[in-house]
Amino acid sequence: MGLTNCLRFITSTILWVSAALVHAESSPIFLDWTISYSHRAPLGVEKQVIVINDQFPGPLLNATTNDVVNIKIHNNLVDPFLMTWNGVQLRRNSWQDGVQETNCPILPGQRWTYSFQIKDQIGGFFYFPSLLFQKAAGGYGAIRMNNRPVIPLPFPHPYKDLDILIGDWYNTDYRLLRALLDVGNGLPDPDGVLINGLGPKQAIFEFEPGATYRLRISNVGLKTSLNFRIQGHVMRLVETEGSYTIQKDYNNLDIHVGQSYSVLVTAKKQINCISYYMIASSRFTQRQLLGLAIIRHPGSVEAPMGPITPGPAIYDYTYSISQAHSIRWNLMVGAARLNPQGSYHYGNIDITRTLILKNGVMSNGHEHRYTVNGVSFVHQDTPLKLADYFRLTDASYSDIIPDTPNDDVLPTFGTSIVEAVYRDFFHVVFQNPCQYIQTWHLDGYSFFVVGMEFGTWDESKKAGYNMVDAVSRSTVQVYPFAWTAILVKLDNQGLWNLRSQNAENWYLGQELYIRVKGVGEEDPSTIPVEDEAPIPANVIKCGQAIL
Repeated sequence: MGLTNCLRFITSTILWVSAALVHAESSPIFLDWTISYSHRAPLGVEKQVIVINDQFPGPLLNATTNDVVNIKIHNNLVDPFLMTWNGVQLRRNSWQDGVQETNCPILPGQRWTYSFQIKDQIGGFFYFPSLLFQKAAGGYGAIRMNNRPVIPLPFPHPYKDLDILIGDWYNTDYRLLRALLDVGNGLPDPDGVLINGLGPKQAIFEFEPGATYRLRISNVGLKTSLNFRIQGHVMRLVETEGSYTIQKDYNNLDIHVGQSYSVLVTAKKQINCISYYMIASSRFTQRQLLGLAIIRHPGSVEAPMGPITPGPAIYDYTYSISQAHSIRWNLMVGAARLNPQGSYHYGNIDITRTLILKNGVMSNGHEHRYTVNGVSFVHQDTPLKLADYFRLTDASYSDIIPDTPNDDVLPTFGTSIVEAVYRDFFHVVFQNPCQYIQTWHLDGYSFFVVGMEFGTWDESKKAGYNMVDAVSRSTVQVYPFAWTAILVKLDNQGLWNLRSQNAENWYLGQELYIRVKGVGEEDPSTIPVEDEAPIPANVIKCGQAIL
């Protein structure tokens, strides 16, 4: 790097840090997390679990809008490690995304500090390990983004906030599960469902009579949609993935892999010494799996009385999609800012490009892979983000994935990239021709879920789009033999991962990256700091980037 570029890098770094600190309204947050193994038996079978500071789930990341967060990760595992921040937009800073094509891994015995701002976001989210199928061993935890004091909540302030992490669980070691996938086998059925890392009836929540609680619920599992409900109580949905929703009461709520919701629950005033079940039951599975926690009141008996409250029929997709249609954006309230969410009229923005992304399967002898538009993603030795920055043409080879599927072309391997111009407005249709539910997540963004129906998408389906109050979120489900359409403003420059949230599918190639660049900004080292954060001073190098 020449003297001019060095000076530009130093100046940009100073400007970036200064800007982040100016916008933060509290002292920067510094956290120190040690990633290690611990033997635990959530379902009665001991296995090696990934813990953080000896906690499973890991510590709560509790921050307020515009805080600057610094998390030093010490990797005490025997494998490389990365952490990703599901739903955190990391504005202009994909250097901190913690996925395989943005970051080199933190090697065993090494440490690295993530540093990012919680810019213009509120809500409940979660973090998890992104490499080597490690999520199957835990290593995940809750993220809570609080409103700034000057931004009122659109509901009475709850008595307490509770973070609820639900997810399927395997008693098998994650390395054995990974080995199954590597030789062409699929994952078996999970062994059960955990609530906050604990097996049935092990997690206990103490409620005060008549008090209202905010439950921030995330499905942190590998593959299983879950139905969440509380015996004898209704839940008022108020937020999902950073967006306030029209407030509506639900007896139960389908939460698909990777999704997060906030609900208000008011404890019974007349408790009569009764406890209640909190229930997370599997959806769309051959046998129903139950995760159970217990809600207790002062003086209540330990075991809840009566039968477990049933959820919807296990394969009732119509019920699930109808519930999804009922979740709408609250146009009248502000979220991270004072201006109402509805002041952003996404339905009036011209679409610059349409992508139709079809998930599929590729089988080649003993190898079984998953595809997007016929391409199964393969990683290279040098992460694309580093290859782009250092202009390593040999290392940054990538395949431009087609905008639409072509079933006449045989599936193939590739490093799939969608090239996009900063502030493009994309229309993306996810088409699922398979008999299982699919869930998709886009790092760096929230998008508007404007359509979701059974059948095959065509242009006529646009007439039924919700162009007024579609919910904005970062993870969305696509039902079997169905489609889901989203609209997204690409106003966050960087390299961003679009992936299947089904861990098996993601591990076996069902992902791509969207490279968002400004016009004339082909040389990443000269991109102005107001458009994208500079390369971190502590960046880990690997592959050709270390030559």
